[in-house]
Amino acid sequence: MESERTVKDHSIFSACSISKFLTGLLAVKLTEDGMLDLDENVNEKLVTWKVPENEFTIHKKVTLRSLLCHQSGIKDPEGSFSRLQPDAGIPSMIELLEGKTVYCKVPMEVQCEPESEFHYSDAGFCIIQQLIEDVTKKPFDQVADELIFKPLVMENSHLSLSKVDDGDLACGHNKNGEKIDGKYPLYPNPAASGLWTTSLDLASLVVELMDALNGESKIGISAELTQEIITPPFGKSWTGLGVFLEKDETKLEITSMGWGAGFQSMLAAYPHSGKGAVIMTNAELGVHQLDGIIGEIYRSMIL
Repeated sequence: MESERTVKDHSIFSACSISKFLTGLLAVKLTEDGMLDLDENVNEKLVTWKVPENEFTIHKKVTLRSLLCHQSGIKDPEGSFSRLQPDAGIPSMIELLEGKTVYCKVPMEVQCEPESEFHYSDAGFCIIQQLIEDVTKKPFDQVADELIFKPLVMENSHLSLSKVDDGDLACGHNKNGEKIDGKYPLYPNPAASGLWTTSLDLASLVVELMDALNGESKIGISAELTQEIITPPFGKSWTGLGVFLEKDETKLEITSMGWGAGFQSMLAAYPHSGKGAVIMTNAELGVHQLDGIIGEIYRSMIL
């Protein structure tokens, strides 16, 4: 063993794509506050960058709802959104959207009619981040801190590691148990993959979703608007707004998964029963979450 450090309650993990769950709640909060609209053309409020108009946007426009459920027509370019490279610097979101970085080398544009197809898209959440920054006139991490982290007392949750003590961070490992290069992978797109948090803080976010559905939100979103998060749009039953869904006659399951360099994680929530679970690991096993230890824990929980 290279280190005798052990995971503690306050150990901070990379949540990777579970960041989209956070972004979904943040977008709904701003919608509740009247700053955003789920079904408005996002170009109405985007200021510093606009979704390019083309033949696919003639009849339907890109909306916040379609971006949150990966049905905006925006597709990720192949090989895009890798972890930050030390010699390449941290790009602005506009540089990413314009295809001027090593992380995304082509400009973002709609490639099929909005609401017609599902394409899991980090790029779509880059647009959401820029939209949030444009309407609030604040950096994305500051907005998340003010509207989500502080009200929910998520003191160990961060979208920037600049002020975080290394001793509180879990190091990422590969499937052989070896530390990955750099130990703490960062990504250029915080709204899609930038959340670092603890399992307890992430559980607070899950509880907030379930409380909000019952009209008891701590961040100030209504039960009616929270219901939009778990309502499948555009005929795709498995996707909500920033989360994924599974529903049968007896229960609704809400899930979000994260998988990046050195880390894998998963959350599951069952609002009808008030139960849920958060599983975070600092190991990338090379198999889907449900095929590894996360899946074992998950199945033991739901059986």
